[in-house]
Amino acid sequence: MSRLDDELGALASLSPAQLREKWGAMENTAPPSVPPALLRQLVAQRLQERRHGALPVLIARELRRLAIEGPGAEPARPRVELTPGTRLVREWNGQTVTVEVLEQGFTYADRTWRSLSEIARHVTGAHWSGPRFFGLTCNG
Repeated sequence: MSRLDDELGALASLSPAQLREKWGAMENTAPPSVPPALLRQLVAQRLQERRHGALPVLIARELRRLAIEGPGAEPARPRVELTPGTRLVREWNGQTVTVEVLEQGFTYADRTWRSLSEIARHVTGAHWSGPRFFGLTCNG
C-alpha cells in the first residue's frame, strides 16, 4: 500500500475536530463549515490532488455543468459580454479595423452599425460571423 492509501484509509477514523485540524494544517485556512462526512471527502480530494494533481480547469467546469444540467445537456457556449466603450481591434489585409461598442450597436468608419457581422461583411466583402471575425468565439 502507498502512503496516500494509508492517509486516505486513516481519514475514516478521524473525529470532526481532527478533520478540521488536518484541513487547517493542509490548507492554512479555516475549514469550510460543512458536515464531517463532506469535510472528510474534501480532505481526501486535497490529498489526492497533491499526489496526482488537480483536474484541469476546463474538465472541472464541464463536470460542474454536467452535475447541474445532467448528462444529456448540450455544452453551453461561453458568451462574451460587450460593454459600451469597449474597443475591438482586428487587422485585415494590412488594414486595422477598430470598432467601438455602443449601447445600441457599434461604430466603425464614422458610421453606426447594428451588428458586428455587418461590419465584418463590409470590411471583407464576404459573409462572416462578426463575433468570429473579431475573435470573440472559441472556434476561431
